[in-house]
Amino acid sequence: MLFAALCYDKPGALDLRLATRSEHLAFLEKHAEAVKLGGPFLDAAEKPNGSLLIIDCVDEAAARALLSEDPYAKAGLFERIELRPWRHVVGAKL
Repeated sequence: MLFAALCYDKPGALDLRLATRSEHLAFLEKHAEAVKLGGPFLDAAEKPNGSLLIIDCVDEAAARALLSEDPYAKAGLFERIELRPWRHVVGAKL
């Protein structure tokens, strides 16, 4: 089942995001089968301030477990994460 994970950074956490980015990207690569696409949200100055991930997991519990292992989450970057079931309808095949 697909899920959209909307991850919102804590205010003023850009340095933490940048310091943890390489570990985060390695984590996403390691879990490439489950992580179908992703990228940062940008503020008005085009600096990252959150993330969007589309992940494929058997259920919500598995999706939450995967997200909890993300180095960004472990570092305390996120103020909150919204996890929503999602259905792909148009666009490139995931």
